[in-house]
Amino acid sequence: MPAEKKTRAAARKIKDKWKSKVWYNLLAPEMFNKQLLGETLSDTPDKLVGRIAEVTVQDLTSDFSKMHIKLQFKVDRVQGQDALTQFIGHDMTSDYIRRLTRRKRTRTDLTVDVTTKDGWRMRVKPMAITDRRIQSSKQRAIRAIMAKTIADTAAKQSVGEFVKGVISGDLAKAIALGCKPIHPVSRVEVRKSEVTAAGAAPTEPIAGSAAAAEEKPAEAPVEAPPAEPEPAPVEPAPAEPKPEEPAPEELPPEELKPEDVDEL
Repeated sequence: MPAEKKTRAAARKIKDKWKSKVWYNLLAPEMFNKQLLGETLSDTPDKLVGRIAEVTVQDLTSDFSKMHIKLQFKVDRVQGQDALTQFIGHDMTSDYIRRLTRRKRTRTDLTVDVTTKDGWRMRVKPMAITDRRIQSSKQRAIRAIMAKTIADTAAKQSVGEFVKGVISGDLAKAIALGCKPIHPVSRVEVRKSEVTAAGAAPTEPIAGSAAAAEEKPAEAPVEAPPAEPEPAPVEPAPAEPKPEEPAPEELPPEELKPEDVDEL
């Protein structure tokens, strides 16, 4: 009997864990303008650190053509009700990759480790697809060009600029242009990237993120040119008084009119 009473008492004391949990906002890092990624539940802030959130570029920029690119963010720290995240890499959907790879084409893959100007170390995995089958020697030459182009680009750019080039396709265009003398490629994609070591926190936002709206600096007000002083009104010169005509009595006889002479 005492054991049964203890079990019943313990069952009554069980609390609903969901009632103790609180919603936290997941915010993107500075390079993505701290946009809202979503919300998550947790009973303590410590349990949020280390969680990974995955969103598409379309969710951040409203660009439908980038819906196949997925971005990964990891919760770094918690401030109040906001969970601040850090960019850890990107990936592409498998159906998009399969759609690019077809028969009688050659797909050349590469994995290269690079370091950005601000000390971020990343592992980048590009791929180049030709419109026909090519020899292994050409594939080796294409891999060498891809590795050199990515390493040179990363060394000259910060992590924010490098990620922007990966998402926008500028890096893929540079690779395709470099591979053109070896063999024209029909498509180049950076299918995956991973952050292996984080450096200084980037501050510049990525263009196109928008909820995507790029923050523009406030324009300085244009000063109006000083108004020219209005000329003082010119006072009209006083009219000269007309000479008074002398009365007929004052005129000499030779200047009198005939009718005046008769009156006299």
